[in-house]
Amino acid sequence: MTITDNLRLHGTEILHEGWSRLTRTTFEHRRRDGNWQVLTREVFDCGHGATILLYDPDRRTVILVRQLRYAAYREGYDDLMIETPAGLLDGASPEERIRVETEEETGYRIGELRKVFEAFMSPGAVSQKIHCYVAPYAPRDRVSAGGGLVGEGEDIEVLERDFDEAYAMICDGRIQDDKTIMLLQYAALNLFADQARADQVV
Repeated sequence: MTITDNLRLHGTEILHEGWSRLTRTTFEHRRRDGNWQVLTREVFDCGHGATILLYDPDRRTVILVRQLRYAAYREGYDDLMIETPAGLLDGASPEERIRVETEEETGYRIGELRKVFEAFMSPGAVSQKIHCYVAPYAPRDRVSAGGGLVGEGEDIEVLERDFDEAYAMICDGRIQDDKTIMLLQYAALNLFADQARADQVV
């Protein structure tokens, strides 16, 4: 049986609609013991997005960005957020959107890119799914300063970091963004793993 077989929707109301949408849905869910239970859930919808980790395999560096994230600040994170370039799809395909966002935010024009996974960011209450990519880059690929769009309130600093330093930022708390942590972990296991093993042998 599918999830649909175990749900009976009662109704959905819109609590807020603007840049994002907040809805409340009441439904019945059939539990594993066969009994039906009435539940109410709020869902926050700000649209799906895409993100990318740019990596230089020869110099063992990655490109990250740093910017204000008010929601994190409100929860006590008193610093600019370090993360991978990202953006909402806004009707474009994930690949189209991440190419545009990468150039706007970092100034790098990417060629070949590879989708490595999709992930729901907080499936208990947020509908957003992020399409995650990696792409190689070189210094010659930078065509502008980046920094984002002023009209969208963006004031983005571009960071180039040694991969090992970037990875260490997860443990020391300088990186607390989930999509960035996942992509750096992917890079450790798949993009820089051979070099890491070679270093251990030496």
